[in-house]
Amino acid sequence: MITGTQNDNTTSDGWDSDPDPDPSLEFPEIHQQIKDTIAELGGLVAPKLNWSSPKDATWISMTKNSMECATPNDIYLLLKSSDFITHDLEHAFDDCAESDSVTAQDINYVLVLRKWFKANPSCEFRCFVKQRRIIGICQRDLNHFDFLFPLKEQLQDTIQKYFDKTLKSTFPDASFVFDVYLPEPYDRVRLMDINPWAPRTDPLLFSWLELLTMPVPAPLMGVPDSSENQPLPQSSSDEDTQDEDVDVEEVAWKPELRLMRKDDPEAYNFSSPQYSAHKLPKEVVDASMGESSMREFADQWKKMMDGDVKLQGGGDSEDEDEVVVEP
Repeated sequence: MITGTQNDNTTSDGWDSDPDPDPSLEFPEIHQQIKDTIAELGGLVAPKLNWSSPKDATWISMTKNSMECATPNDIYLLLKSSDFITHDLEHAFDDCAESDSVTAQDINYVLVLRKWFKANPSCEFRCFVKQRRIIGICQRDLNHFDFLFPLKEQLQDTIQKYFDKTLKSTFPDASFVFDVYLPEPYDRVRLMDINPWAPRTDPLLFSWLELLTMPVPAPLMGVPDSSENQPLPQSSSDEDTQDEDVDVEEVAWKPELRLMRKDDPEAYNFSSPQYSAHKLPKEVVDASMGESSMREFADQWKKMMDGDVKLQGGGDSEDEDEVVVEP
């Protein structure tokens, strides 16, 4: 993270005796690092900050509706245009418990560049982890894909094995949400993102009330963390005692995988594109909240396009500082 230094050396007349150092002087080095990393990763990358990627800003990308970036300027454009990135920079601790040990100034911001690849959106899934157990999996793309239903059990097993091996005991939080991509033949997993266990993370085919009240099976060892936990079935055979660990794995918890059904009214999301509210200036979004406001905005916009808008200055006279916008 590049920060400027505060200079309190001012003279009695209020002017700085020494100007603040220009933070942009340190930028060429980072700019060059970004260029080198892009070249190292094959010439195309997808950017991401600590928590979010600028996927809501792809409408302004040079490659339409894609986070594909070939130059540092492509990356800067996406980061500057993204509401998600702005939220991470200004509201990182929203919905968090107050703590004096960590402040916004303590965050070490990291720009992550990942090698670009074209993903099939039907193979992306969101997984919800509660008390280190996956309690639910669902599609990320809210459209019906008929070919996914015969693969349901394979997808569940592949994601569960990946989680048990990679995230279950290593991620610091016990409850979180992660996104994965399973390319054909659906036997390996690519981690796409990790999101907080918080209402601002979209539950997609679940609801947060459902996720929060969903019972979690008891851990294989130790004391359950919640009274809602339900114990796993136990073997009644004495001969199975020696293979207890194997038996536990056989009856282990399998999370529900929800897929969009063909007859679901939300299966064909034609009403509005994803992140549509982020593709317009804030004034347009605000104006759309009421019929009169939207009509007023549309009239003003038409006048501006026709060259009829007059910008008034700050003088008392109506003719003073008047600027006419002509076509």
